[in-house]
Amino acid sequence: MNKHFHDSRYYLSRAAEHAKLGLGETLEPSATRLRAAVGRDPEPEPEPTPLEAVREELLDLERKAEAQAREAAGSARATLSSPAADESDGGQ
Repeated sequence: MNKHFHDSRYYLSRAAEHAKLGLGETLEPSATRLRAAVGRDPEPEPEPTPLEAVREELLDLERKAEAQAREAAGSARATLSSPAADESDGGQ
């Protein structure tokens, strides 16, 4: 019998948690409009954790390196496909 009460309590707490999340999601637009009408600023964005900051920095570096590699490859293609490159080849 205790097992059934334990299971019931578990499912009841999950249902309450989901109801709370659903209400929060449903009421968020209204709460935002109310805060704007009252003139209260929304809650500030939390500062990124050091790990998130490093991750973002690494992603930026990766994007820059990728762009530089594409630019170098494009410039090499342009150099190799130009008619002057064929002439300097020596006719081989």
